[in-house]
Amino acid sequence: MKYETLLEERDGAVAILTLNRPSVLNALNVLMVRELGTALAAIGEDVRIRATILTGAGERAFAAGADIGELAALPNALAGAEMMRAGQQLTLAIERMATPVIAAVNGFALGGGCELAMACDIRIASDRAKFGQPEINLGLIPGYGGSQRSARLAGRGMAMLMCLSGEMIDAAEAHRVGLVERVVPHAELMIEAKRIAGVLAAKSRVALATVKRAIDRGSSLPLAAGLELEALAFAGLIGTPDATEGTKAFLEKRQPNFNAD
Repeated sequence: MKYETLLEERDGAVAILTLNRPSVLNALNVLMVRELGTALAAIGEDVRIRATILTGAGERAFAAGADIGELAALPNALAGAEMMRAGQQLTLAIERMATPVIAAVNGFALGGGCELAMACDIRIASDRAKFGQPEINLGLIPGYGGSQRSARLAGRGMAMLMCLSGEMIDAAEAHRVGLVERVVPHAELMIEAKRIAGVLAAKSRVALATVKRAIDRGSSLPLAAGLELEALAFAGLIGTPDATEGTKAFLEKRQPNFNAD
């Protein structure tokens, strides 16, 4: 499909989505949120895709928040709630995708951009990246899940600091507190993101979906319940074509060929 606010390409079993409003630092307007939802739904239905990379166009920003002009034009609280729920549905859709989503954060990830990155499964940051939840500076608060996911990823104290102060943190600090998994030189960002996506793309699609679901659901459960969830998820894979192929390939000392939908 052709999009007004996105670029999409496929590299084998990897889909790459680029937020494409560089003139406004890839600010998330209503159309972009809608198009991202459509694009991710289509990717999720494509059994050939095993991993997705999400990044921003240009050298300066992943996404520098919501479109302030649209926020200023909101007529009432109901319209504001509807806009935020649309953004929340987008971030939930990323988390619920069967295949992993990698955020390649190439610059500013602020407000909605930070929230979008936090919803991804793996975050790789350029050493130029900056993260923040500056909504407090507008007399607002995060609305796409920033107050919730920042606490889950970086802890209550860091969530308080980011959301109450509105100050940005650099990539090194984001890595230290757990907001990102890896920081690389700017020129190597997409190389590393594609490398990781390629590693994931060689795995079983059903196993990727199962482990992602086990982590997402189990992380909110007591340990005993999470362990039971894991055991049942493991058992559900026994006898599947991919598990049969994987164990057979190991015994035959060769690379597995996972083709199951």
